[in-house]
Amino acid sequence: MTTWNLGPVDRIALGEGRAYRAGEHEVAVFRTRTGGLFATQARCPHKQGPLADGIVGAHQVICPLHAYTFDLHTGCPKNGTCEALRTYEVEVNSAGDVLLHL
Repeated sequence: MTTWNLGPVDRIALGEGRAYRAGEHEVAVFRTRTGGLFATQARCPHKQGPLADGIVGAHQVICPLHAYTFDLHTGCPKNGTCEALRTYEVEVNSAGDVLLHL
């Protein structure tokens, strides 16, 4: 497992997502309005929609291209027939930086 320091968590506004590149991986990191932090693959498996630009709420993200909804805990779709997202372990260290584990 490789750990990537993505920088300060406050670069991700509450209720939004942000895309990162970690080596060969494109990852979307989401920060919920309650402070929850989640990481998934950056693009929707259906039409490659940029998930970091989706709407985040209630621990879910809605793809901006086709409105499929995904659970940020599991990556599973909540509607539609799209396959599940890959999810990744993410945490905030004592310095306030986001650590992504791939």
